[in-house]
Amino acid sequence: MKYEPKQEDYNKYVNQVTPKSNSVKNCIWAFLAGGGICLVGQIIKHILMANNVSEDDAYGYVSIILVLASVVLTGLNLYKGFAKFAGAGALVPITGFANGVCSPIVEFQTEGEVFGKGVKAFTIAGPVIMFGIFASFIAGLIYYIIGLF
Repeated sequence: MKYEPKQEDYNKYVNQVTPKSNSVKNCIWAFLAGGGICLVGQIIKHILMANNVSEDDAYGYVSIILVLASVVLTGLNLYKGFAKFAGAGALVPITGFANGVCSPIVEFQTEGEVFGKGVKAFTIAGPVIMFGIFASFIAGLIYYIIGLF
């Protein structure tokens, strides 16, 4: 006969094995880490602008540099440690998204170019890209309709 634990036994077990977390400490680390990423981006922007790069071009270069840094750190398996330390602060959109796209590629590279890297690259990026395209279409449609009046 198979033993099936009671709900209260299961809840007790879950409480024993679930790691305790300090929400205030986690929020502070997330704020500092996310702010640090943004600070690095701002420093890069100021360096570029000091070297006669226009502000609009500097924003593009900052995005490229932050994405590249995130992908390189993910490829070297260093971003995971940073994300564990930084918590939600590592999810600053541009670096977190680049890590989210790159992680499955690194993990499934042994499956081959198409069915490993190619397919897994869009497990996270695909829904985000589709939502972005759909939201852009709706926003453009609304803008167009408003422009008719």
